[in-house]
Amino acid sequence: SFPGGRRDPADGDAVATALRETREELGVAVAATSVWGQLRTLPDRHGMTVAPVVANLGPLEALTLNPNPDEVEEVFTLPLVHLLCEENQGYTHFRTASGYGYTLPVFLNGPHKVWGLTAIVTELTLELLVPGRY
Repeated sequence: SFPGGRRDPADGDAVATALRETREELGVAVAATSVWGQLRTLPDRHGMTVAPVVANLGPLEALTLNPNPDEVEEVFTLPLVHLLCEENQGYTHFRTASGYGYTLPVFLNGPHKVWGLTAIVTELTLELLVPGRY
């Protein structure tokens, strides 16, 4: 999943929360000027509202990550070209106990299967970054 967490009282808004959580979890200080914007809010499976924030971190090779071992087990990246290959895209179908069914995106063939809220945020980001290709 992406860095994230609850908004602290000192956070001015969702962007400030995202920047703080990225610094705390990955050891990366992202400047507010690098933020491209905020995606629409989404509900998580616990009834909380998630406010995804998209920022440009620059070349990954130039980043020095210092993941917080209390919060981050592993860090991995997927190239844009991987996410855009149709053989790496799919959908997972879920059915609730009440019989309600729903479908969510999933990204395959990388170091891990990307699914759930992370896949939804990834899909929304791809729709913005490469309209017509995704």
